[in-house]
Amino acid sequence: MGPLQGVRVVELAGIGPGPFCAMLLADLGAEVLAVDRPASGRPGWPALFARGRRRVAVDLKHPEGPGVVFDLVAGADALVEGFRPGVAERLGIGPDACLARNPRLVYGRVTGWGQDGPLAGSAGHDIDYIALAGALHPVGPADGPPVPPLNLLGDFGGGGMLLALGVVAALLEAGRSGRGQVVDAAMVDGAALLTTQLHELLAAGRWTDRRGANLLDGAAPFYTVYETADGRHLAVGALEPRFYAELLERVGLAAEDLPPQLDRAGWPLLRERLAARFRTRTRDEWCRLLVGTDACVAPVLSLLEAPAHPHNQARATFVDVGGVPQPAPAPRFSRTPCATPAPPPAPGEDDDRVLAAWGMAPGRVAGLRAAGAIGSPGG
Repeated sequence: MGPLQGVRVVELAGIGPGPFCAMLLADLGAEVLAVDRPASGRPGWPALFARGRRRVAVDLKHPEGPGVVFDLVAGADALVEGFRPGVAERLGIGPDACLARNPRLVYGRVTGWGQDGPLAGSAGHDIDYIALAGALHPVGPADGPPVPPLNLLGDFGGGGMLLALGVVAALLEAGRSGRGQVVDAAMVDGAALLTTQLHELLAAGRWTDRRGANLLDGAAPFYTVYETADGRHLAVGALEPRFYAELLERVGLAAEDLPPQLDRAGWPLLRERLAARFRTRTRDEWCRLLVGTDACVAPVLSLLEAPAHPHNQARATFVDVGGVPQPAPAPRFSRTPCATPAPPPAPGEDDDRVLAAWGMAPGRVAGLRAAGAIGSPGG
């Protein structure tokens, strides 16, 4: 099931954006085989990113380890990895070596800084990449420092999701040309790409290069978050005049008693009036009055609350995989719907069967295991 059914992907297992990309491809129907380290040392938490695919442990530093990868990529359509630049080459499984074995292979790579440039060899994390991309500076209050938006913009939106898009695009092209290529997804590039609309507004003179001073960064009292009587919060996004008018009407504020919506000098008074009104009822009381109307208001739900919301339940936005609630595959497809993902297998659960399905003879598997080139993760 899923539009990528029939596509085979080798994942050189890592953390963050690489596994997220592999999860997305598996969610969309690709057959993904993750190549783990023999001893990962990873804590025993639920591996949500590992859903929907099989795994095999290979010692890539063993003399026979790279050969296992070559055997796998020979029957694969794509490979994805998230090593620092040069690591795959030093292991002997870089793009040139893999494309020599399979010229149609799409070799997808995700890093923070990219495969080249002055910072390519430097360590970093999501916060560093989005800082350099200009995506961190606009987030936060006017009177405080920038606030990290978790690691959503760099690792996942600008990294793993961008790599998944790049791999799918390169697979489409390989279907026409018969030739593979390397996809270089850098989190700094992806985070910068996510700021395109802000650059558009900046070029049009409709964005100020300061935090807390713009229409979409919390400065506007009709596009921000308010606390309710029970200490919870509502997200208000009544940007358009008719939605703003409906908001005022439903919360019981008269427009003639307030400054005009786009009068920035009047925003402090407008915010004060709205804040005082929202503090008069609980979050859920306001939801019963406002949610589902054109006032553009939604409850700010916690990670634990979101799966239980009626809208999310109606759309099955969250699913249970192996007893763990988690986001469902997205987007939706009318003719090739995605299946509910399977939980990850236990380490070493079916290594031999998986390798056989990927074309490896039983005798070779036994020899590799005896030599210590393959083995169960953590074993």
